[in-house]
Amino acid sequence: MTHKCAGCQKEVDTKLACPKCIQMLLPPTYFCSQECFKSNYATHNKLHKIAKQVMEAKAKQNVGAAKVPFDGITCDASEDIQKRLSLPFWAQGYDFTGNLRPALLSPKRIIPASIRKPDYAEQPNGISYSEQRDKANNTAIRVYGAKELDGEYGLRHACAMGREVLDVAGKALRPGVTTDEIDRIVHEACIERDCYPSPLNYYNFPKSVCTSVNEVICHGIPDYREIKDGDIVNIDVTTFNRGGYHGDLNETFLVGQVDEEGKKLVKTAFECLQNALAMVKPGTLYRDLGTKIHKTAIAQGCSVNRTYCGHGIGSLFHTAPNVPHYHKNKAKGIMKPGHVFTVEPMINLGNQADRTWGDNWTAVTCDGKRSAQFEHTVLVTETGCEILTARENEPVMVWNEELVSRG
Repeated sequence: MTHKCAGCQKEVDTKLACPKCIQMLLPPTYFCSQECFKSNYATHNKLHKIAKQVMEAKAKQNVGAAKVPFDGITCDASEDIQKRLSLPFWAQGYDFTGNLRPALLSPKRIIPASIRKPDYAEQPNGISYSEQRDKANNTAIRVYGAKELDGEYGLRHACAMGREVLDVAGKALRPGVTTDEIDRIVHEACIERDCYPSPLNYYNFPKSVCTSVNEVICHGIPDYREIKDGDIVNIDVTTFNRGGYHGDLNETFLVGQVDEEGKKLVKTAFECLQNALAMVKPGTLYRDLGTKIHKTAIAQGCSVNRTYCGHGIGSLFHTAPNVPHYHKNKAKGIMKPGHVFTVEPMINLGNQADRTWGDNWTAVTCDGKRSAQFEHTVLVTETGCEILTARENEPVMVWNEELVSRG
């Protein structure tokens, strides 16, 4: 799992988190080294002071009340609209790249004891030790057989459940609906299908789905902000079933009257995935998908984000192989029958570069221009590929604007 260093903004694979943030129950903030932490602590400590002031002020207001003291990030849905739409503590004075602003989050949703949970679900820091052991000890790409794929709660089942949940969430999307409501729908739809929503508590991600609006590239956190007419909204669903498998997919939707440039972007993102999946077959180099995606994007005047990539998936949420989406990448590996992985190119209208908000999750375009994405989990077969998360009656991706347009 990689993070952006809060000091130098480099992508780093590190466990070095600010101890004060953890002590204050704030989202973990990561640094690339002790030296970077020390040199940037004075600036970073201002967030601690703001958070402490907010918590203390709210605690005084709540003396004798039954409600949990305000933490600067979440509030109950019963609070007035002004409170729900207020900025979280970290966003006060934050230098945003675009027009989107975060709102407060609803409290964490509960998972019934009867639902099978991945190893990180109840881990205080959301760490998946099974993934860490796999990364340390295994470089091979797993080959899945019929028993693992086709069992009653096999990998196909997990992917089918993910598709059902995304379809339910997508139907609820329209102007005026909050992304928090989409999270509630996804959460309950997963439970109804005896599945755990894989994002929940994964390295402390606080919600059951990622909702990425307009300039958000990925990992958007659902909150009390209402979707507006003209927004583009990506819903990224992953389900973990009773058999112990994850199924991962996402789609970007056009909400209301989206301008032509937005429509072009969403269609281009769809075609980038469509063209890449057409290459998936035994013998294809994983690195070659990036070239096809790159050519598809630049032909429409778009760029391909280089930070985030597709990944192996199955009994682990993220594993080998890495599947970069950009040109001239150095991904290792050759596709073989039984490989299962995601392809999920993130396509930007402007510059490919990204920044991460102060919540340590939300990745946005550096220039504030919009981004779109589609994702499937795919299986390499003897003759090509099978889209395990395909829409019903759509074994090969086919663009249809009506299917991603919402009221």
